[in-house]
Amino acid sequence: MPELRRDPIIGRWVIIAKERGKRPSDFVIEEEKTKDGFCPLCPGGEHTTPPEVLAYGRPGYAPNTPGWTLRVVPNKFPALVIEGDLDKQGEGIYDIMNGIGAHEVIIETPRHGETIPQMTQDQVKLIFLAYRDRIVDLARDIRFRYIIIFKNFGRAAGASLEHSHSQLIALPIVPQLIQEEITSSLRYFEYKERCVFCDVIHQELSDGSRVVCENKDFVTIAPFAPRAPFEMWLLPKKHRSSYVSMDDWLFGSLAGIFLETMRRLNKALPRVPYNYMLHTSPLRDQTMEYYHWHIEIMPKLTMVAGFEWGTGFYINPTPPEESAKFLREIDMGIQ
Repeated sequence: MPELRRDPIIGRWVIIAKERGKRPSDFVIEEEKTKDGFCPLCPGGEHTTPPEVLAYGRPGYAPNTPGWTLRVVPNKFPALVIEGDLDKQGEGIYDIMNGIGAHEVIIETPRHGETIPQMTQDQVKLIFLAYRDRIVDLARDIRFRYIIIFKNFGRAAGASLEHSHSQLIALPIVPQLIQEEITSSLRYFEYKERCVFCDVIHQELSDGSRVVCENKDFVTIAPFAPRAPFEMWLLPKKHRSSYVSMDDWLFGSLAGIFLETMRRLNKALPRVPYNYMLHTSPLRDQTMEYYHWHIEIMPKLTMVAGFEWGTGFYINPTPPEESAKFLREIDMGIQ
């Protein structure tokens, strides 16, 4: 029988359609053909991108030249632009403001075709440090209230370039989904005087059936009410509302569990398209007893269609206990 499950964070309901139960072998992943030709994100193409705002691994060399290990540049076709004033105004009952923000591309590796599961832990650590450094820098702009960092991998997940990269968008408003998480978390805290994310972590570690992997600092779980098959959340075990509040030594630990998580996913579903999103506290409210930063990983295996758009419900054919067990039991062998 199908189950209706309620997400304890924001109250979103999902349908776990057990009778449709799908394992990794049941999902058909379309093979993507690689493109030949010039790649603007590869070394040698620095002159074709906007001037970099951050680069690692190029000691003694001029900016915007080869030799980098990781590079961050403004998006050539930004969703929001950094120049100008917000100019907030109303049009009757409607609100409008200028599209002010920042849109950047984090070029994660100089090696074209390299994917995250193929990277070293040190390289992944640099990616997470770059996220931190760019958030800290952009937070100085008083126009920005929130920074979302995300990655699209594969055409089906929205990636338009093959070269491994993630993106950052600084916003003059707090996104509705983040605000819903914060509001619901505060409501839970006011009632129980505990962080709902901390309670979820404690319960999942105690139960174990939805734990994918863990180390001493972080845990990856299949959430109780996942929107899609093999959805995962990566969370710090210790309460932290702000991603940028982490001590430097923790980034190595974060890179280690993230790499294990993505390698397990890749072994289960080779080169599956996916999105991941970093959820953290708003820039002007970095310390919250009731909110907990985390990374949400969403493989692109099902289609959002009329029912989902019309109701806000999601239909998931794979129970999270089954996906977590499958990922947890994968033989990782020698990486």
